[in-house]
Amino acid sequence: MLAVSYVGDRTMVVEEREPADLRPGEVRVAVAYVGICGTDLHVFHGDMDARVSKPATIGHEMSGTVADLGPGVEGWSIGDPVTVMPLGWDGTCPACRAGNEHICQHLDFIGIDSPGALQQYWNVPASTLVRLPAGVSLRDAALIEPVAVAVHDVRRSELGNGDKAVVIGAGPIGVLIATVAVAFGADVVIAEIDPARRAAAAGLGLATLDPSSVDQTAWVAEWTAGAGADVVFEVSGSAAAVRSSTELIKVRGTLVVVAIHPQPRPMDLHRVFWRELRILGARVYQRRDFERAAELVAEGAIPVEKLVTGVVPLAEVQSAFGVLEAGQAMKLLVELNA
Repeated sequence: MLAVSYVGDRTMVVEEREPADLRPGEVRVAVAYVGICGTDLHVFHGDMDARVSKPATIGHEMSGTVADLGPGVEGWSIGDPVTVMPLGWDGTCPACRAGNEHICQHLDFIGIDSPGALQQYWNVPASTLVRLPAGVSLRDAALIEPVAVAVHDVRRSELGNGDKAVVIGAGPIGVLIATVAVAFGADVVIAEIDPARRAAAAGLGLATLDPSSVDQTAWVAEWTAGAGADVVFEVSGSAAAVRSSTELIKVRGTLVVVAIHPQPRPMDLHRVFWRELRILGARVYQRRDFERAAELVAEGAIPVEKLVTGVVPLAEVQSAFGVLEAGQAMKLLVELNA
């Protein structure tokens, strides 16, 4: 089979290798499509070299079909269309014992900490499989994982029908959070300074504003009749965005920190105190988020056709990373078993 390895120095190598032997409880998946995300770009840039073991087969946004069953696997059949919730937890740490297995203190994020989906055949624990709803294409299903991230973020915020939300940052996850929030009945605006990303979000029918040319605090105040937004999602990773985010939130409103910030950021804690604001972190997802994400894709609530900029063959994976690095695409999929 063909597989992709990150070998360092911004280099992805396509190579022949034998499929790994199936262990008890595992399923072999014939991978159809793999999406490249921001975390994969961090790996590509070398930012996670201390975490990944080179050569590393990465990738965790995917779809495929069951190709073989390991000993002891029940409930699945060869040919079943699936995606994978790429989390492995130990079940014994304090987080797991409290019911928060998805943020296990020794979490194995499959595709980063252990081999991922950029290979034609991928062995995964049967417990990680998520069945695709009828009618969902494998191409569309490759977006279920990032949609699950957005579902988890929105659900964690407790955003309600009719609430007003500001999403700071119109990258792929910011756009998906806005799209999911709209599907949950919220009134949403995306704040984005990059004109290309802002235009892409507007092209999906999402309301946008440009904080570099508009006083966003005054804009949000007018939009909310002086109250402030019910929820603000910080997805940009920008220090300036974190500093200004609390100015947009209503009394007892919520700030959800979604972006990965590599270092501590200044924040207006007086505003947090004065308005009794709530600050939440949101990381990865739970199985119910994955299942709801699959339903949203099946229902057509996620504009997959507009979000996926293109599909590239496995042989062009290096160039695909370059295109995304240059900001020339919203989402690219790699097709593995063309």
